[in-house]
Amino acid sequence: MSLPSQVRLIEVGPRDGLQNEAQPISVADKVQLVDALSAAGVGYIEVGSFVSPKWVPQMAGSAEVFAQIQRKPGVTYGALAPNLRGFEDALAAGVKEVAVFAAASEAFSQRNINCSISESLARFAPIMQAAQQHGITVRGYVSCVLGCPYEGEVAPEQVAMVARELYAMGCYEVSLGDTIGTGTAGATRRLFEVVSAQVPREKLAGHFHDTYGQAMANIYASLLEGIAVFDSSIAGLGGCPYAKGASGNVASEDVVYLLNGLGIETGIDLDALIAAGQQISTVLGRPSGSRVAKARSAQ
Repeated sequence: MSLPSQVRLIEVGPRDGLQNEAQPISVADKVQLVDALSAAGVGYIEVGSFVSPKWVPQMAGSAEVFAQIQRKPGVTYGALAPNLRGFEDALAAGVKEVAVFAAASEAFSQRNINCSISESLARFAPIMQAAQQHGITVRGYVSCVLGCPYEGEVAPEQVAMVARELYAMGCYEVSLGDTIGTGTAGATRRLFEVVSAQVPREKLAGHFHDTYGQAMANIYASLLEGIAVFDSSIAGLGGCPYAKGASGNVASEDVVYLLNGLGIETGIDLDALIAAGQQISTVLGRPSGSRVAKARSAQ
């Protein structure tokens, strides 16, 4: 299969990246990050999460962030809304697209959201209904697609079942997440082969963590499978609070560098993206997790 000529990047740094930070990050700093990403040409930014601050304290200011960002025409500003209350809060904040998430592993589902996979999917029914009524699009995430911290290997057939359910419920796209970053290129190709028998490839996305240094190889393997949408995080921010030792998401800067080298169009200005990553890294008081950003700053 030939490589896609264009790839859509879903920037998850402001949400998936910042939610695990121990230090509080101001609304102003989050707004500055989102605006810098918009200015760099990022077409989809996951801005925040409408969850109980008791569970994810960093996401407490999501409504204020949405109120203050400079929304650029043609850019999607999404948010995670794991339940109906979260959906209603997102709606009130003017969010036009929300994301829901389920796990491909029973053990992870129980420990992460205290319910089984089928119970978690049932919880999404009222969200899907409300989203349809209000003309809000819904994106689905499946976590632990290439391994689970509690169960080990996860069968691709199990992932396909969960992805099919989300797609059938009305998620226009389903992102498959390697939460603990143990996936390899061969396993990634096999995963998309199996899942695409249930959900069309053009409705699938890849979400890779770089724990074992395999994220870039897995993205290339996904491109070979015809996948043209990837989640990535500015400066490699984030990890998984429920997956011990899981390092950050793959850095957006590194993904754009790879795609530029392959002649694949993203519409993103790499230099502006690197600058946005350096800016938030300075706020956090540590170097960027992007290898490209590190290499550029050393020149």
